[in-house]
Amino acid sequence: LFLQSTPATSIPTVQVQGQQINLQPPSYTAASQHAEQTKKPGQNFMCLWQSCKKWFQTPSQVFYHAATEHGGKDVYPGQCLWEGCEPFQRQRFSFITHLQDKHCSRDALLAGLKQDEHGQAGNQKPSNK
Repeated sequence: LFLQSTPATSIPTVQVQGQQINLQPPSYTAASQHAEQTKKPGQNFMCLWQSCKKWFQTPSQVFYHAATEHGGKDVYPGQCLWEGCEPFQRQRFSFITHLQDKHCSRDALLAGLKQDEHGQAGNQKPSNK
């Protein structure tokens, strides 16, 4: 492994309310940019942004994906479009903090998946496949 100590290759960070949020992609990211919406073994966390539904292995992968793909400066719509979230107008940096605190913690992601399962099932009885 060859390491260069040039500041030009620094990791993008965002200052939010005095906190520095690191936007470094997780080093073990095996997911390609064109991740299929099929769940692979070990992928237990889903991005619940509008109709994204991509699967990831860790909460930090979901956060990085959502912060860059949905909250990037050219794509952020000005409000959080996460399933079940109030669509308040938010500045981008405020949104990044909100995303990390409210949607991309392990507990929030697992709770969101449980709600999503119930939402898809609707009034039907669970099928016994």
